[in-house]
Amino acid sequence: MSDRPGVLEQRLQRHLPPSYDHLKSKLERSGEAKLIENAVVDCGWGRLIMGQTFRSPRDIAEALLDEDNGRRDIALYVSEPHIVLSYAPQNLFLDPSDTYRLWLNTYRAAPAMPKGFIVRRVQSQSDAHAMNGLYIKRGMVPTDINLIYQERTARTHVFLVAEDCASGQIIGTVMGINHQEAFNDPEAGSSLWCLAVDPQARYPGVGEALVRQLAEYFQTRGLNYMDLSVMHDNRNAKRLYEKLGFQKIQTFAVKNKNLFNARLFLGPQPVEALNPYARILVDEALARGIMVNVLDAEEGYFELSSGIRKVVCRESLTELTSAIAMSRCQNKHVTHRLLQQAGLSTPAYRLASHTEADEEFLHQYGTIVVKPDNGEQGEGVTVGIRTPQDMRQAIERAQNCGGKALLESFHAGQDLRVVVIGYEVVAAAIRRPAEVVGDGRHSIRKLIEKQSRRRSAATGGESKILIDDETLTCVEEAGFGLDTVLPAGRVLPVKKAANLHKGGTIHDVTDELHPALREAAITAATTLGIPVVGLDFMVPSPRDDQYVIIEANERPGLANHEPQPTARKFIDLLFPYTVNAMWEARQESNRKPETSEQ
Repeated sequence: MSDRPGVLEQRLQRHLPPSYDHLKSKLERSGEAKLIENAVVDCGWGRLIMGQTFRSPRDIAEALLDEDNGRRDIALYVSEPHIVLSYAPQNLFLDPSDTYRLWLNTYRAAPAMPKGFIVRRVQSQSDAHAMNGLYIKRGMVPTDINLIYQERTARTHVFLVAEDCASGQIIGTVMGINHQEAFNDPEAGSSLWCLAVDPQARYPGVGEALVRQLAEYFQTRGLNYMDLSVMHDNRNAKRLYEKLGFQKIQTFAVKNKNLFNARLFLGPQPVEALNPYARILVDEALARGIMVNVLDAEEGYFELSSGIRKVVCRESLTELTSAIAMSRCQNKHVTHRLLQQAGLSTPAYRLASHTEADEEFLHQYGTIVVKPDNGEQGEGVTVGIRTPQDMRQAIERAQNCGGKALLESFHAGQDLRVVVIGYEVVAAAIRRPAEVVGDGRHSIRKLIEKQSRRRSAATGGESKILIDDETLTCVEEAGFGLDTVLPAGRVLPVKKAANLHKGGTIHDVTDELHPALREAAITAATTLGIPVVGLDFMVPSPRDDQYVIIEANERPGLANHEPQPTARKFIDLLFPYTVNAMWEARQESNRKPETSEQ
């Protein structure tokens, strides 16, 4: 074990990566071990190529060019990147990321761990499956679940997860590499990779806790530093790392020009201005070699073309959806009528008439919902109405959104979104209203503001929690005020509607969906004659066969349904001859955890 480095040896913030000759001679002088040359570490999603263990730049280039399909290799600690690139300029590029280093001899642990979740090592294949799901949610390369499980107790790899204490859900993950174990590193280094936090995690500080836990793990093993790589323009991540004591160092990384890295070496593209619902689709199209022409970025219009075939889309709404099918979905009372005629269960309903018949409807059902007959994104929707006065106010709000107001019988349960593409159920998710968790220190107002910022950052600005009348009603019904300090651990819903745009969260339940719900969704899509649709159910449980279909959305958001392949199925529908069978098979094998934990 080497001694802790002094201040001069650390070379402050301008530490340069050691060369192969430096590492080799340092090990030889110490007599401890020989340098493992051409060190490559398989991480499941790709290989880490430790540049400082290679004799020549040519060897690094050749190692990178040996990358497998569907993987993302990284050569780090490259001291002469210009020479590496010279051997394969058509295939390799200089990664526009910065490398940061945390000196573990000066690192100080946090005084206390955040509450609500724990950080621990991976223990099971279900943990590995959850890690892969987080990678996919964050747009990262899927990993090899079996490798994570097999290496869960290894000395080279360290896989950590953050687990929600209340639900048992894995809400974050990080991976570490021990350089001493990887190649007998005489500098006793380590590195952090694949930090991923569930964008819908309700607790703050998950990412920081994972970084700290990994740093403390390596610190207790006598290692000198921990490095990480971060995109040069990721300001939020850099602020976190600098807060923890990381310092920028001068080293370089080289990668392959593959589909995963296209944005990094092609530079800014017109698709950058599209919202997340359009971006997820054009990214999938570009990955298949389909041409993309952005027609109106602000409204999400784009044209996809391959050969002589061209399809104009507005997010997930395409020319394949007829005007008739679209009008059937837009007019909610028409949707109810058609689905009821097909034998499907929907709420009782009537169009508001400002007559006694409205009050009779309220009296008959006791609790109702009022919404615009032609609306979207939860605007103008009021849930849980019990009095004539509240009903009249809700009708006015709904009509202010344009057109008629629809009264529906209220049905308690979970809000289930089922996405049907090509008359096949592709994804199902429970949608939950926005909520905050008390910490015993901040007011409800402050908690809402902080949670809104996290939701906005996680969804590209699409999801925010505005403090409005609906929020005030939720807070007051719970017996609080906006300036009340919410007790630690207390969960408080701050919206009644579960729409993503209002800060709601989405939780995948595709594999749990009852066959009766799957069949009802397909029947509804077929009845409406619409090839891409998001159907909103109210259910006691996704595992139960009881349901009420409350809406059909002709332009469903296909983002945020990870790990389900919504974008791939969408492009499959439009351009079926571009389906990549090998990619589909690999995704399917990684999507389902093994039945055995042996």
